Amino acid sequence: MKRNPIVSVILYVIVFILIQFVVTYAVFFIWNLAEGRRLEDVSQTFASGGVSLSFKMMIVAQAVFSLLTMAVFLKAKWCVVSRSYLRSRPWLVLLWAAIAALGTLIPSEVLEGLMPLPDWSDGTLMQMLGNRWGFLVICILAPLVEELVFRGAILRVLLQGCQSHWVAIVISALIFAVVHANPIQMPHAFLMGLLLGWMYYRTRSVIPGILVHWVNNTAAYVLYNLGYSTSTEIWGTNNTSITLAVVFSLLIFIPAIFQLHQRMKPAEGELEVRSKKFF
Repeated sequence: MKRNPIVSVILYVIVFILIQFVVTYAVFFIWNLAEGRRLEDVSQTFASGGVSLSFKMMIVAQAVFSLLTMAVFLKAKWCVVSRSYLRSRPWLVLLWAAIAALGTLIPSEVLEGLMPLPDWSDGTLMQMLGNRWGFLVICILAPLVEELVFRGAILRVLLQGCQSHWVAIVISALIFAVVHANPIQMPHAFLMGLLLGWMYYRTRSVIPGILVHWVNNTAAYVLYNLGYSTSTEIWGTNNTSITLAVVFSLLIFIPAIFQLHQRMKPAEGELEVRSKKFF
């Protein structure tokens, strides 16, 4: 029996969050026991709500979570692998997708500065960016698992259940933003969710989205390790330089979006099989 799309979305989100919760606390328990703490003490810390993961523990937890989530979603066939999109040789689409990703960096950071939301990460994300294993988790695994789940699974079923593709894209972007669970990241995540959702709708593939996600996260990683906490620091902090930086970014982003609009299309036959395949 075919499952209702809304029920499917709720199931996917619950499974995504549940895997993250279980893996996080499993790593906390195992790590502390391996360091010689007594099980009773670790259990008491857990029961008191005092669980806190170091950035090294967080890297391990995120790596295990990403691999396990991909395995579950693929095994359950909520996403099904196919090479048809790559076989269509969409090299110009991927090039313009990467350029569009670069064009989003400064405008999104300026928007973030205009919306002073709290940061609940306690600096853990910055510490992960400063670690070479953080590159694996943030720049490789995160784009893969998040695109498979939020576009390859969630948006795919929303497109089947919504009459308007933009309603489906907006809903998936909202879910993508909320699941980040950190207010300061949510505006950027929502806007990126709209872009990534549009690209998935036009191509029926997560590959362009994975590339955009990779470029976005890798740019943050590279900038941090060059000594810049944000890309706007390169341009300066006065209003004139920031305005010029935003204008420069838009001169990159807008032509890239125009080119993507002109070039993006599903691989041959993908529209007929979109309920089964995501590549």
